[in-house]
Amino acid sequence: MAKTVWLAWSGGKDSAAALDALRKDRRFKVTALLTTVTEDVERISMHGVRLTLLKAQAAAVGLPLEIVWIPASCSNAIYERRMRAALERGRENGLSGVAFGDLFLEDLRRYREERLAEVGLKAFFPIWSRDTAGLARHFIEQGFRAILTCVDTEALDGGFAGRGYTRSLLSDLPRRVDPCGENGEFHSFVYDGPIFSAPVACHRGLMVLRDGRFMYCDLLPDETAR
Repeated sequence: MAKTVWLAWSGGKDSAAALDALRKDRRFKVTALLTTVTEDVERISMHGVRLTLLKAQAAAVGLPLEIVWIPASCSNAIYERRMRAALERGRENGLSGVAFGDLFLEDLRRYREERLAEVGLKAFFPIWSRDTAGLARHFIEQGFRAILTCVDTEALDGGFAGRGYTRSLLSDLPRRVDPCGENGEFHSFVYDGPIFSAPVACHRGLMVLRDGRFMYCDLLPDETAR
């Protein structure tokens, strides 16, 4: 029998690649997308994407959202308490575990495994240890389309925010930057691809620098697909 799992969902390319992998693996059945949204601004935490676009994205991949609301400048204690409450509800309803789109950060993997074990759940990593350069190329070749929504300007020039995640972008990345942004160099929003029933219609808005470090490209919902 397939394990019932939620997928930790940021709306970005690694989440989308993980969902694609899970749907091809008969051992798993994804029943919801687990997402943290910042209460004050109603945006996906860290990625800065509006809740309206997150909902449209979830509808396009055909899965409900399991939203964990967190305050701005959320402490780790508050995050863990609210996340635990959501996971306990899931376990009581037959959830086996949570899948993640992590690729190679061992300390992050251990943290996820330990927190889930505390509530009797398992952690799964469907794209773990994949070569990030190869995964990035494969993602694009499959027809996924994404936009960089947040760039850490201490790792990458802020001008990359708002750019499409394309072969051209990959070739322009400095060698020190991971092609999948696994070290937090950048974050993205996927608006189309083989797991989507239709593109998420959106367009680029203002560029905003926050905390003197993170350059955001504000994505706005549109009535027609790009």
